[in-house]
Amino acid sequence: MKVLSFQQLPYRHLPDDFAEKYNSVVTTPYFDLVDSELMHQDHVHFLDEMLHAARCGFDGIGLTEHSQASYDVLPNPNLQLAALAYATQSEGLDTALACLGRALGKSKEPLRIAEEYAVLDQISGGRLIAGFPISLSYDSNQNQGIPPIETRARFAENIALIDKAHKEKEPFAWNGRFNKHPHVNIWPRPVQPNLPVWSPAVGNPHTLGGILDRNQVFLYLSWFGPKLTGRVFQRYWDLAEERGRDRNPYRLAFLQCVAVGETDEEAHREYGPHVKAGFNTGLGCIPPTSLGIPGYMDIRGVEAITKDPGDFGIFPKMRTATYEEIVDSQACIVGSVDTVTEQLLELVKQNRIGNLLLMTQHGSMPTELTKKNISLLAEKVMPRLREEWAKTFGDQNWENHWWPTGLSK
Repeated sequence: MKVLSFQQLPYRHLPDDFAEKYNSVVTTPYFDLVDSELMHQDHVHFLDEMLHAARCGFDGIGLTEHSQASYDVLPNPNLQLAALAYATQSEGLDTALACLGRALGKSKEPLRIAEEYAVLDQISGGRLIAGFPISLSYDSNQNQGIPPIETRARFAENIALIDKAHKEKEPFAWNGRFNKHPHVNIWPRPVQPNLPVWSPAVGNPHTLGGILDRNQVFLYLSWFGPKLTGRVFQRYWDLAEERGRDRNPYRLAFLQCVAVGETDEEAHREYGPHVKAGFNTGLGCIPPTSLGIPGYMDIRGVEAITKDPGDFGIFPKMRTATYEEIVDSQACIVGSVDTVTEQLLELVKQNRIGNLLLMTQHGSMPTELTKKNISLLAEKVMPRLREEWAKTFGDQNWENHWWPTGLSK
């Protein structure tokens, strides 16, 4: 089992009444709310926290990409990942580096992404995990001006171009619908001959089918609460069987928000206000209509949502959700070491999860509390998770084909 520490980079100092005063995180007035010194501080603390997780022994560290959004100010996460690649390499930390989003449904320069990923793999000595989500509708269609009907076609062409640019031995021409290049011959190429690809998604059957057909890892983003949306796991494994893929647990990665303390009471007291702020002022402040602009989703996705709107779990009420609702739905698992470990083990065993990503910073959570969360997870939760996972799945000798190989392996 692989366990990664995952973070977004929110501006941690939004006012308490943010969700009441502002309609959307993507239209929020920047200069009215941001102190430039605090924004600088948040960026530095983010890097410190990610490096702390690597030093604590997490198998990997992960981050993602969002444009024009106060809840994740990482428009190009490769910038931060380059710093982390060098820092971990210089300290001899054999930590995977997971860039779990360069959204290809909105990208107008896929070759630049191919080149940046290759550079990151070189700096890290072959420790990169490449993430290729399609793109959130608001991000591609509103922020980037991509016509909704083009989003998935652009993704399909871009991912094919990047794969060929990484592997083709001779320069080649590309005459696609969205990209036209007389010569493609990027320098450098990745250290790894086949970059492991993890594809973040929320369960659209068409998206899951594509992930399986390309033999990639499905990363299920569970901000909406796995208690309410857990049937997505079964959908994925059913589709895998239909397509002749095995039930290797390493085909599935799962992101879970967590906050762990010495006792349940301590955890709720220390983390509760920050967890609530993170959900209410983050994803909760994205208007639901912005996640599915007409034309963005194919007919199979529309059918799935129509038949089972529960795929979005707690999301429709996230802006006003109480702390109790967030915890009850498991949108965030909060509690003592025992409480957190037991809930995570149940999810992992029940759904055949081979790669577990733990989101360790939430909303306004300060850096010392974030580092405490990371340390407790590494020291007291992860060893038990690995031990129990090995008892459940280890005797089947599953091979992880989607983990970085590194220069020395």
